[in-house]
Amino acid sequence: MLKILITGATGLIGQEIVKVCHDQNFDVHYLTTSKKKLSTQENYKGFYWNPSNNEIDERCFEGVEAIINLVGATISKRWTDSYKKEIISSRTQTARLLKATIETHDFPIKQIVSASAIGIYPDSLINYYEEDEKEKSSSFLGEVVDQWEDAVDEFSTLNIKVAKIRIGLVLSKKGGALPEIAKPVRFGAGAAFGNGEQWQSWIHLEDLARLFVFAVTNNLEGVYNGVSPNPVSNTELTKAVAKVLHKPLVLPNIPKFAMKLVLGEMHTLLFESQRVSASKIEDAGFLFEYHHLEPALLEIFS
Repeated sequence: MLKILITGATGLIGQEIVKVCHDQNFDVHYLTTSKKKLSTQENYKGFYWNPSNNEIDERCFEGVEAIINLVGATISKRWTDSYKKEIISSRTQTARLLKATIETHDFPIKQIVSASAIGIYPDSLINYYEEDEKEKSSSFLGEVVDQWEDAVDEFSTLNIKVAKIRIGLVLSKKGGALPEIAKPVRFGAGAAFGNGEQWQSWIHLEDLARLFVFAVTNNLEGVYNGVSPNPVSNTELTKAVAKVLHKPLVLPNIPKFAMKLVLGEMHTLLFESQRVSASKIEDAGFLFEYHHLEPALLEIFS
């Protein structure tokens, strides 16, 4: 029986991945910084770690063949200089601690599948980005993803296969961006951002969770985009949410300067455009349940 170690297992994506693992009868070990969140269930065991102090319960690796690495401070919080450092260190420091512990104790880990983000691709209204794209975004998010992937790539020096899933806009009613997008629409105050032409490469939470487990069970290696095959513009996304919620869109688009005042540098999350390909993961044999936006939203808001 496969045993997987998951970091970030209690987050939005992590909880859904745990569910998929249990559906496939895989045992899950997970790491948490909260001793109150330690479970001792047979198929779901928690282990304490404190990456900032280089503390980790080494028993988390016992019997584990693969790691799913999701840990990282949320980017949906105002980007002060100190919080920017936390966003980066929460991704790089944790990866280094995992690698160092595996190396010190020679744990026989075969593979790591790590979260990454499409924020590494440059902002563009016309380009269609593939996984082997050489040009990288000069934005803060581009810098985060670059350092994150570099830290994860270090596992390959231990003969561990490395797969990186570059995640797009995750759609779920349980959290993430969609409830925030839907909130003003529900109150008749929904509107697209800027000119609304920026591309939104999205994925349904259930598809993303299955994709991570697919990467483990198929022993994938390299970079894969965690997005659906059909990206949409910001205007199309806003209209689709309004349609599914049976609400009109009557307000003008929200200008960039207004969101910059409200969110600071983080406003770039709403205005950057990345149209991203899903062909590589499809070619590997992964089948999306939700190819198109409206059926995905109908399932979420049903």
